[in-house]
Amino acid sequence: MSSQSETAPSGAAAQRPAGVIHDLGYRPYGGPRLGERPVAWSFFLTGLRNTYGLGRSGRSKVLPMGLIGVMLLPALILVGVLVQARDILDLDSQIVSYSTYPITTQVLISVFVASQAPALISRDLRFRTITLYLARPMRRPVYVLVRLASLTAGTFILVGSPLLLMYVGGILADLPLGRETLRFLGGIVGAALLAALLSGLAALVAALTTRRGMAVAAVIVVLLVSYTVVAAIQGIALGTGNDSVGEVAGLFSPYTLVNGVQHYLFDVRAATATPPEGAGMGLLYLLVTVLTVLASIGALIARYRRVSP
Repeated sequence: MSSQSETAPSGAAAQRPAGVIHDLGYRPYGGPRLGERPVAWSFFLTGLRNTYGLGRSGRSKVLPMGLIGVMLLPALILVGVLVQARDILDLDSQIVSYSTYPITTQVLISVFVASQAPALISRDLRFRTITLYLARPMRRPVYVLVRLASLTAGTFILVGSPLLLMYVGGILADLPLGRETLRFLGGIVGAALLAALLSGLAALVAALTTRRGMAVAAVIVVLLVSYTVVAAIQGIALGTGNDSVGEVAGLFSPYTLVNGVQHYLFDVRAATATPPEGAGMGLLYLLVTVLTVLASIGALIARYRRVSP
């Protein structure tokens, strides 16, 4: 009995197939190693696509695509009225100026920036994907600049698209080409400045927390509440004859700040109660705009220097 029990395991082992190692031909990568610039460019394009939900889930596309659609709808209606009823209404210019349109639609713009800044900034910090990005040949300042550039480009598309639609409509309505082009360029420069300002402030707020909901609420409060307070101060200043107080107050909201720069540089129609008058105040508006963008970039870089790789 003992000899049979000893031989049984050896027979079962003999029936099991032997392991085989297959050579699948895997080889290490021997091609060129891309440096920081190609990585940064790819990172920028991915971030820009993500601001509109491209490459993400279907639910992520609903809000940004819906917002750009709503942004374009009023411009499309204005263009239709301008083209079809210019002679009837005796119109010689845009119904709503290029410099006024962003302030009119500021709620949509603020919601877009507030929702997409945490998606690009807070999510990397919360899920620690920042450690993977920093492991690549990309320095922290470059990461900050690329993320900020993606958000700025996405916001510029949102703000500039209706302005382009209005410009095309103005050309179709036979508005003076030279005058319309100059006003459109002023509107596009303002859209770029507004996108840079809003993106810098929103990214900085989003970088201070890893909770997306808190970041969204904080950005909306910073952008919309600041404009509401500034607009109230400017209205009171205009009514009491203290225009200088209203001009100074306009420095504390991105929307009034950029509109003041447009009014100063391009002599466009002001959309605020007390726009900057005189070269000194106009230069101050321009200086505050540039310094705010640079300060946002510097604060973001300082924030990410404290992030452990």
